[in-house]
Order: sequence, then structure tokens, then C-alpha cells
Amino acid sequence: MTSQNPRIPRRLRWGVAATLTAATLVLSGCGSGSPSAADGTASGSAPGPDPAASGELTEISVGTIAIASSTELRYGVAEGIFQDHGLDVELVEGQGGAALLPAVQTRATEFAVGNPMSVLTAADQGLPMKIVSGYSWSSPGGEDINAVIARKDSGITDFVDLQDQTVSVNAVHTLGDLSIMEATERAGGDPARIKFNEMPFPDMLAQLEQGNVDAVWLPEPFLSRALADPENVVVGYPNQEVMDGMPLTIAFTSEGFAEEQPQVVDAFRDALNESAERAAQDEDGVRAMLPEFLKMDEATAQTIKLEPAHTDLPVEKMQTIYDLMLKYGMADNPLDVESLYVQQ
Repeated sequence: MTSQNPRIPRRLRWGVAATLTAATLVLSGCGSGSPSAADGTASGSAPGPDPAASGELTEISVGTIAIASSTELRYGVAEGIFQDHGLDVELVEGQGGAALLPAVQTRATEFAVGNPMSVLTAADQGLPMKIVSGYSWSSPGGEDINAVIARKDSGITDFVDLQDQTVSVNAVHTLGDLSIMEATERAGGDPARIKFNEMPFPDMLAQLEQGNVDAVWLPEPFLSRALADPENVVVGYPNQEVMDGMPLTIAFTSEGFAEEQPQVVDAFRDALNESAERAAQDEDGVRAMLPEFLKMDEATAQTIKLEPAHTDLPVEKMQTIYDLMLKYGMADNPLDVESLYVQQ
């Protein structure tokens, strides 16, 4: 690592938190009402105008998921970057953006880094969420960090070949099936003829090998594992068919927290930006974290593709994603995506 003495905040925690499950249950029964914690306050809120200037750390929890792109966030926490910005961070793992969002909505966590479509779906349903910044991105060209994979003997070589086939994604109505459908249409196929099913990423390769599914959509590190088998082939990179660099994860918070704690939001954004910048300059340090974090061997950690990480987030790219959601019936109401952004 870059730092000789990385500072690990006392509340840093790995593993799935019970608060996420509780938050999901709470949200399922509260519809589109205003976000609130059990006592009506934000769990990490602290008085004072500026976390870094006060000299005391403001405790926050941040929801994240166990994929390679989350490493830059963990790197920033381990290197003390968030502490330098006045923040004591607890990392809370969930299974995806849809699971992280209810925790943010109910103030079980103050922030989360997850799928942008989760936030856009919440906005479509009238839930008051706010976009803090970008985080990780699809590669604009060349080999991407996620792909559709099929078996070499399947005859599936193009997105058009996915018609009348079963394709596994980790969750429907997310970037996986959205980008695959758009890529199929642009290739001249009928996306309505693709049969999608949900499956956890770790289970996909075995099911593909057994012939229980025809193709799978995989990010890193699962993509590199799939391509290590010469019997697997890349059908295509759907994100690149949709746009030149697709936002894959973003940082978000609740509208209430953004209004009540703007200085904390700014400090979090600044720390996240610095973490991404420093991690980009210390690839060896980032890769050194992967074996323990993602339970992979050292050789794989040195070869997997890392998602580009930067915190800018052009409105037009997010608007394109939302417009595609409308096109494919994943959203119902017109939305000016720029209205969701927290202004610094």
C-alpha cells in the first residue's frame, strides 16, 4: 500500500449487516413515504458545520457490495482518506443496489455505492433519493469489465443469437438486462424474445457448464474466472453497445440527509474522489486488497480487469439510462435526472 501505517477506523466492518435486512422490511411496508429512522433522526448525523474542521470525526455508515469495483472505497477507508476529511466510516455489505437503497431510505446507513438504476427506479416511484457522485465505470473500448458469456459449442456468437435463449443476470431490471436488450435491438434482434432469469454471480458458471442456462452476464472477478476456461467465449460487451463509458455504480444518499447534513455530504464526496484518484495511482496497493476482500487467489488478483473509478457523473449518461428504462418498461414516469443530483 502507499501508506506505511494505514489507519483502520474502529468501526470498519466486513460482512452483511442486519440493518440492511431490517431496512428492507421497513421499506416494503412504508411505500413512498418520507425517510425516517426509528427515532426520526439520521444515525450518523452530527452537529457542526464542517466534519474536517471540527477536529472530531463524524460517524457514517456506507453500504457497498462485494465486487471488484468496491475496492477503491475500501482502499480510501484503509488509507485514512475518509478520516482526513473528518469521517469515521463503517462499511456495510449488501447484495446489490436494490438492497442498499432501503437502508439509505430509512437512515440505517447514510450513504451507499451501488447500481444507478436502483436510484432511478426509486425516483420513478417517488422515493426521495439524491445522487452524490459517480463512482465506477464501464471501459469505453477494448475489453470491458463485464460481458455476456456463452459456451463455445452453443452457437451463440452475437447478441442476436440470444433470442429465444435463457440469459442469467444477478437481478432483472438492472443494468445487465437493460444493456443486453438494447444491444440486441441495435444488432437487429428482438429483445422481447430473450428470457432472463435471476441468479447470484457465484452460481452462474456452474449452471452455464451444466447447460441449465444458455448465457450469463458477468462482471469481474467472475468474468476472468469464466474466460480462464477455453470452452467459454465472449458474446459481447453490452455496456459499450449502449454508450461510450456507462456509469456502473454511483454514490447516493437520502434527500433528507442531503438537506440536513450538506457539509457531511460534501466531505464524503471529496473523500471518495480522493480515494479514487489515489487508488488509480496505486494499482498494486488496490490489487493487494483483493485476495482477502473477494476471497480470491493472488494470481487472479493480479490479472482481473479493474473498473475505471472517478466521481464525475455527466447528466446525459444518466438520462440515457433512464430513457432506456422508460423504453423497456422499467420506469413509468418522465424524469429530469439532473433534479436528483446533490449540488456541491
